[in-house]
Parts: sequence; structure tokens; C-alpha cells
Amino acid sequence: MGAAHSHEDLEICTSDEEEYEEYEERRDGEEEEEDKFEDSRDDTLDPSPSGACLRSKHPSSSLDDVDAKLKALKLKYTSTQQPTQNSARLFRYINGNTPKAKWITAEKLTAYSFVKTSQVNEDEEDDDDENRDSETEWWVLKVGSKIREKVSDEMQLKAYKDQRRVDFVAKGVWALKFPTVEDFTSYVNSYNSCLFENNHGLELNEASKAKIFGEDFVGWANPEAADDSMWEDGDDISLKITHSATTTPVRDTHDLTEAFEEATSEGIHSLALGALENSFLVGDSGIQVFKNMRQGIQGKGVCVNFEGGYGKAHSAPRKALLMRAETNMLLMSPMSQNRGIHQLDIETGKVISEWKFEKDGVDISMSDITNDGKGAQMDPSASTFLGLDNNRLCRWDMRDRYGMVQDLAAPVLNWAQGHQFSRGTNFKCFATTGDGSIVVGSLDGKIRLYSSKVMRQAKTAFPGLGAPVTHVDATFDGKWIVGTTDTYLIVICTLFTDKAGKTKTGFEGRMGNKIAAPRLLKLRPLDAHLAGSNNKFRNAQFSWVTEDGKQERHVVATVGKFSVIWNFQQVKNGSHECYHDQEGLKKCYCYKIVLRNESIVDSRFMNDNFAISGSPEAPLVIATPMKVSSFSLSSKR
Repeated sequence: MGAAHSHEDLEICTSDEEEYEEYEERRDGEEEEEDKFEDSRDDTLDPSPSGACLRSKHPSSSLDDVDAKLKALKLKYTSTQQPTQNSARLFRYINGNTPKAKWITAEKLTAYSFVKTSQVNEDEEDDDDENRDSETEWWVLKVGSKIREKVSDEMQLKAYKDQRRVDFVAKGVWALKFPTVEDFTSYVNSYNSCLFENNHGLELNEASKAKIFGEDFVGWANPEAADDSMWEDGDDISLKITHSATTTPVRDTHDLTEAFEEATSEGIHSLALGALENSFLVGDSGIQVFKNMRQGIQGKGVCVNFEGGYGKAHSAPRKALLMRAETNMLLMSPMSQNRGIHQLDIETGKVISEWKFEKDGVDISMSDITNDGKGAQMDPSASTFLGLDNNRLCRWDMRDRYGMVQDLAAPVLNWAQGHQFSRGTNFKCFATTGDGSIVVGSLDGKIRLYSSKVMRQAKTAFPGLGAPVTHVDATFDGKWIVGTTDTYLIVICTLFTDKAGKTKTGFEGRMGNKIAAPRLLKLRPLDAHLAGSNNKFRNAQFSWVTEDGKQERHVVATVGKFSVIWNFQQVKNGSHECYHDQEGLKKCYCYKIVLRNESIVDSRFMNDNFAISGSPEAPLVIATPMKVSSFSLSSKR
């Protein structure tokens, strides 16, 4: 268990279209009705090597009608159809992840086009002028009569230059195979142009890229010109020697072995891993306690039930944060109007304080909280933590500012440090490094780096790639960042060389214009489709290191019923096989998958202290609403 099944190397068969037609007829029920698009009069994208040539095309509706009627007759005769402009062969992958899975020919010869369209809102009348003005237009890929799909990251397009082929998701898994390399290149360039415009609202050109990315991020706009040396120099020399000699090689030679699996007593909503003796699963009515072991976590048969005062009104906390040597837990209620947190004493099971967020005598809300640093939850005397809202980043102090012990029913937290931004930040998520530096992700896709001492202005602000960042994490040393979007993970190297020739991170100073291009971690189209309807990436995290001199070796993320694991050493290796023949940002498709029977709540590596001898990593813990499992990494025999 744990290895991803790759179907990209399966032979694309050349069976007749009759097999595809029989498959379609066997399918239970009818396919979902296609979205209704209205083509703009003169906005059809004609693929060219530059990928940005607009030409006016006027479709012949009468010929299309005749062609549709002829196809409906299913006449069987030898095809004499000659290749046309933008022609390709269309394949479909059928039978999913089963022994009968295979590629079949959907259309032996078809034509594709990129068309700028608008979808009519059926809830409003079509002849409403106001409605017409508000229609949103976007680029759509059309392939013959079978595919009409908005060009987006959700298509998970993967290009194979050596095969002149692209795979993608469009209510199924499809492949287009092109007659020549030039045709393949033309398609990819046109697709990228349409994707850029759909994501950013601007046509793809040098001026648009400069506007989106800025002059300091030339490597992000033109990855081929980026200086990627920092990706190779990011590891300390001593660590490089250790890795090359004794542990993780360039090619991953480790597999996942399930050590424990236990049923939980109630629906689980979050996982709070401890670095000391225990870890915790948080549900509707209480917290289940698990013992940390070198093979994973194992239930102790203990459940800390919430008091009646907490109970129903504050069920299923949206965030559980361990503090004070993991004897206390801060719980954030999911209620949208809740403006505070509850401090739970785990040993007694009692809520000992209900804290309010307040600044200058005015109640404020927080959307997220986190510890001051990677290992702060192990500090027995810690009294501060960080808070985030869409335009606030701050540090809260549970001690009274006047040195008095607060005995109020709802004491007010002390705003110890931070800044309330006037507008435009759209903060969504944050995380900390070992020294307390802060990385913040935003809905506009930007990722900002703040030092632990100054929260008013970011030291570095990375531009967005067009998708909201829903989760972020940083390595203990702050050299690497991973951001989560719905369809891919973005890994950023924060290292740069200052004017004095000293290597620093983007948390310590302005990085200038010598910034390495990021790398993307993506799913293959088939895996993205098999992940199910809830196939969005969530909660990507590095393996958990809390000591100087140790290095994170893996990245794990949740996608529906999948827990997906990347070898971080492979991701950093610029000569990794995934990056061969790629254009644009480097994308890594080499990963392992652990499949569960239900959607995964969270999947995280335990603290590095629990790694056993001979294993490159601490156990991986995967929680679903009704089960929790632990997996160990072991060498393949």
C-alpha cells in the first residue's frame, strides 16, 4: 500500500471507434448535460507557435448540422477524411483504477479549438441588457463534439513531448495525440496563453507578465531565465554528504507499511499531533487521546469530554492548538460569530478560560491561530500565540498586561504585537519557522514573509500564480515554503545572496531580483480524476522537524480519499527525471498515494524524534472521520 499506480505509460491502443461507442452505450444513465456556452463572434484562438494569434473564424452552422446527422446514423465505411488544421487523435481512459482499465480511441481524427465564450445565467432572462454586460467570458477548449471544457488548472493538463501527447481531465480522463512535434508545441503554447488569461484577466505578453510578477520576479515569469542554483545549494554541505551516503537517494527507494489502524468512537474533525507523549483527535463532543510510539499513534482508551458549558454551542472546534508542554489546548469554535477561544486543560478535561479577542476596547475576530514557532507547543511556560484575520496579523498574550491574574469569566487577551492592515491583504493562512518567522498565504495567491519581530511590513512578498493559497507551511530553518492551492502545491526557495555575499532567507531581508523560480507539485490527470469529486488539495506540510541541523525529507498533502507524499530531496534535485523536456515552471509528478475508504480529515508526519533506526522519516498519521492509521517508511527489499 502506498505506491501510486501510474497509467501514463500504458500503451494507447488503436482500436476502432466502435469500441468507444459500445462503451458509451454501456454506461449506466446518461452523461451530465454539457454546459451551455455562447461563442463570441470573433474570439477563436488559432494555435500558432507563439500561442497568441487571434483570428476571426465564422463557423458554418449548416455544415455542422449535416455532420451531426451523419454521425448519428453511425454509417460504417472506410474513412477518407484528411487531416485538417488543429487536428489530433482523441483517446479516453476507461474503467478507472481496475484491471480492465485502458485507453481507447474516442475519435480517430478530430479538430480542436480554443474559443472565448460566455455562459448564460439560466436564472436570469437572456434579453436582459444588464445581464449581458455582466456575463463573464473565458477561454474554452473544444475537441470535436465530445469535449467543451473551460481552460483552467482543474484540467490538470500534463504534456509528454516525446510522445506528442497531452493528457487532461474533462468529466473524464482524455488524451490528445498530435501528428507532429510542431502541432504539439502549438497546442501547448495556445493552452498556456488561454490559461494565463483565464487566471489573471490579461493577455499573455511581456507587459502582462511584468505587471503580474514585477521586475524582481523575472524567474517566475520566465523560468528558463531563472537562477535555480539556490535549489541545489539549500542543503548544508554536511547534510548533503549524509544524504548521498546513507539515506535518501535521488530516486525514492522507500515504501509505506501500515503499522496501526484503529476505529474512532465518533466523527473526527481535526488531528493535533504532539511531539511529546500524546497526540489527540478532536471530535464533536470531546478529544480522544493517543500514545505516541515509534511505529505511530495508538489509542489509550481515554476520551476527554467537553464540559456542558462548551458542548453543543461550540461543537467541532475548527482549530485545536496544543500549548504549554502539550497539557493545554486552545479551541476555536466553528461558529462564524464567535470572537474568542477556549482554553482546555487536557488533564482535567475542563475549560479553564474563555478568551475574547479585543483591540482598543473593540471586539475583533480571528480566522486562525498558530504557535509562536515550530516547537513552541513543547514550551511549558509559553503564554503567547499568533492570530490571523483577513487584514490582521498579531501576537496575543494570555498574561494580564498589568501583571495581575485574571479571574474574569471571559478575560480579554492582550494584543501584544501586530498590525491591522487597511485593505487588500486577503490573508487566509499562516505558519511559523523554528525561530518564529511567519509565512502568510492570501486569497490572491500572494505569499508574504515576516520576521518574528516586525509584523507591519513583509520582508518579502511572492506574487500569486492565479489561484488562492489555502494553506502554508515552512521548514524549520525557513529555507523552504510550501503553499497549497486547490489544484497544485507551490514550493518556494527563500534563499538569496545579499550585497555582502552572505546567504540569507527572505524572512531576514529583501531578496532583490535574484530569486529562484518556484516548483509545482501536481497530480497526474488520472489520479486527479480518481480522487473523487472532492479532489482539492488540502493542508500540504513538510515532515515535522523541531531541531537545528535536521532536514525535512517529505511533503504530504490530502486530496479527497488520497494522502499524497512527495520525496522532498527529489523535488529539490534539478536533474530529476520529472523535469526533463518540461517548459515553464518545473512540475514534479513523482509521488506515493495512500488510499482510504472515506475522505481524509488530515494526514501528517509525526515529530522527527519518533523516526526509528533505518527509516528516513517518522511515521505518517492519517485520520478519517471514523478511523486513524499510522504508516512507517521502510526500505524496499
